[in-house]
Amino acid sequence: MSDNAIKVENNTNEEQYEIHLDDGQLAILAYEREGDRITYLHTSVPPAFEGHGLAGKLAQTALEDARSAQLTVVPLCPFVSQYIKHHPEYQSLVTKKDS
Repeated sequence: MSDNAIKVENNTNEEQYEIHLDDGQLAILAYEREGDRITYLHTSVPPAFEGHGLAGKLAQTALEDARSAQLTVVPLCPFVSQYIKHHPEYQSLVTKKDS
C-alpha cells in the first residue's frame, strides 16, 4: 500500500479520521474537539493492516489539520503521543500558548 494511495478523511460527525480499507474495514483516529483544543483519544488499525503506516498517516493528517486550524493538541492516544516525540515539528502544537 503506497503512501500516495492512502486517503485520510476527517469524519467530523463521528469525530474521527478514517482510512477506508479495501475490505470495508476502517482504520481510525478518534478525537474530541472543544473550542481551540483537540484531544486525540485512540488509534485503531485492523490487525491485517498493521505495519503498513496507516496509523502514522492518520496521525500526520490529524496533526497537520490541527496546525492549520491553530488548535492546541492533547495527545491522550499513546500512538499520537509517540508520533509527536518522533516528529518534533509537531511538539509546538501540544504547548499551551497562554501558559
